Amino acid sequence: METLPRPPRFVLGRVPVDRISMEYAAVLVTEALLHRGALPPLTIVGPNAHLVTLAERNSRFAHAMEKADLAVPDGVSVVMASRILGAPIPERVTGGDLMERMCAEAAHHGFRVFFLGGLPGAARMAAFNLRLRYPQLNICGTYCPPRGFENDPAEQAHIFREIERCSPDLLCVAFGAPKQEIWMQENRNRLRVGAILPVGAAFDTQAGLRRRAPRWIQRMALEWLFRLISEPRRLGRRYLVGNSQFILLVLRQWAREALERLTQRMVEVAGPQEPAAHEGD
Repeated sequence: METLPRPPRFVLGRVPVDRISMEYAAVLVTEALLHRGALPPLTIVGPNAHLVTLAERNSRFAHAMEKADLAVPDGVSVVMASRILGAPIPERVTGGDLMERMCAEAAHHGFRVFFLGGLPGAARMAAFNLRLRYPQLNICGTYCPPRGFENDPAEQAHIFREIERCSPDLLCVAFGAPKQEIWMQENRNRLRVGAILPVGAAFDTQAGLRRRAPRWIQRMALEWLFRLISEPRRLGRRYLVGNSQFILLVLRQWAREALERLTQRMVEVAGPQEPAAHEGD
């Protein structure tokens, strides 16, 4: 079976980022769903400034990000960093937007979708709202595990039974970072699905439990400010401290890569060195 070519990729800190558009990301995920069972599940992550800095201090999470099959640029800061580092990304591809796009594709192709996680009741309400927009959408199951489920073998077994019973093509996971990325990567071989997509707070926003910034604010790259004002206690440290750490990381990487280019250029200009003459020659 031929597979579609993967997009070019660059590494930001310890995290790979694919230089991909929403359109091509949807094509790759759709291809994985169409060939469910022929290949291992396609694992997707969405690097943003928070996840890039988190990977610097959490090796288990960094490993999960590195092992993902597709890393879509979730944050506008990542898109801006890619341009500074000379590896421009065409556009931002958020997990929530990709989830909704894949729900539209699922309605068209007849894929089965499972929603796992989110706030209590959010997955069920999100499924209801999405079915209103896409009447042919088959959300075959929803489940919100209790807090601390990852340390409860019985609860873990229940999750796997539910997913196996519903037999979804696409599994959307909303545990929040870094839990969702680590969980999906460490359990991918137990999940007989076509693709696994982490969606963060997408169930909550689709359910109306959290507000997302208006489109005009998103276009101005100020969604982070909208979220900070909306939830200052939860997001204050992430944005005010985390974004500063991200900027320093990008600047250090830019300086290191610029020095490497300069060194390489100097070597090329100098050319091959003549062997030193020996006395008596």
